Amino acid sequence: MAVFKVLPDIWSVGVVDWDVRSFHGPSYSTHRGTTYNAYLIMDEKKALVDTVHRPFASELANNLRQVAGEGKIDYIIVNHIEPDHSGSLPEIMKLNPQATVVCTAKAQEGLQKYYGGNWTWKIVKTGDSLELGEHTLRFIETPMMHWPDNMVTFIPQKQILLSNDAFGQHLAWSHPFDDQNDMEVIMAEATKYYANILTPFSKIVAKKLQEIAAMNLDIKIIAPGHGIIWRSHPDKILAAYGRWANAEAGEKVLIVYDTMWGSTEKMARAILDGIARAGIPAALFKAAVSDRNDIMAQLLEARAVLVGSSTINNDMLVPVAAFLEEVRGLKPAGKLGAAFGSHGWRGGAVESIEKQLTEAKIALAMDPLKVQWAPDEDFLQRCRDWGFALAAKIKE
Repeated sequence: MAVFKVLPDIWSVGVVDWDVRSFHGPSYSTHRGTTYNAYLIMDEKKALVDTVHRPFASELANNLRQVAGEGKIDYIIVNHIEPDHSGSLPEIMKLNPQATVVCTAKAQEGLQKYYGGNWTWKIVKTGDSLELGEHTLRFIETPMMHWPDNMVTFIPQKQILLSNDAFGQHLAWSHPFDDQNDMEVIMAEATKYYANILTPFSKIVAKKLQEIAAMNLDIKIIAPGHGIIWRSHPDKILAAYGRWANAEAGEKVLIVYDTMWGSTEKMARAILDGIARAGIPAALFKAAVSDRNDIMAQLLEARAVLVGSSTINNDMLVPVAAFLEEVRGLKPAGKLGAAFGSHGWRGGAVESIEKQLTEAKIALAMDPLKVQWAPDEDFLQRCRDWGFALAAKIKE
């Protein structure tokens, strides 16, 4: 069902990838697959908005042929040059050599370096528009959402925003609209997407959302480059982006740990008990067996993150270090944090964790908690009290 009518004269011509299980190389897990959405506007002039990942170029070409015929595209709008959206552009241009590529200046620079095409170009910026006949394409630059070249395309006659990566989810579908799917699943994937891709650019996202709101576009439908189309609930994803971009988090604690012989795990579970006793929801993840992208989705909406590790070679365990390296890169704002762990003859893990949390701009809310060898019942009660005290700080 990749080819279908979104609105009169606006078609979805992208592809569904049910099999992909990692994205951006190995850095992003896609448990539910993804889609590469592309949209065709049928008018006096025909415009294709975005293409698809190169392995699916022939499928895109067939989809275009079904709707528009052979070689009939006048404009190809490139909202974003990343290869999952532009990879089939050279093939589509071979079939439509008369087409003009419409993009930002940064996008042209990147596309020429990627593909070296000798194409006709139209460079656009915020406020520019393109008349197709009955439809007008209005362009809004969105640099660093999440590359410098990004823009979105708005069609005022249909009140639809073609948003590329913004508001997307890595989610394959058999039915393309939000009201045809489980909203809990959609929002879980949208949360994961923002957490792992857009978090570092949250200040930029917040500012751009304000700019778009000031334009009074009256957006009724948001059609992103991945996942479902927001036909009935665009307000829901817009509100969520507003919360995430402004680092608004609920009263929730995330505990991430790893353990060698069970001591740190006992501490983690006792801390969890203390937080629960205070009436604050918490989630517990063992780093070695948990998906880091899923953890980051939880962190996005958590107020605090507690990180624990056993000591090995005077440092933390590798899975915990990998998690904290991811946190440092994503730079989630407004979080509280604290460190805990166990050691034998010499420590080091807890100190390393605190250093990494500080470098990630996470405010240390508690003194560290550490035990030599193994916690006895008295120490486990200290862990419970420590968790309870942290929860009390969140309530302040």
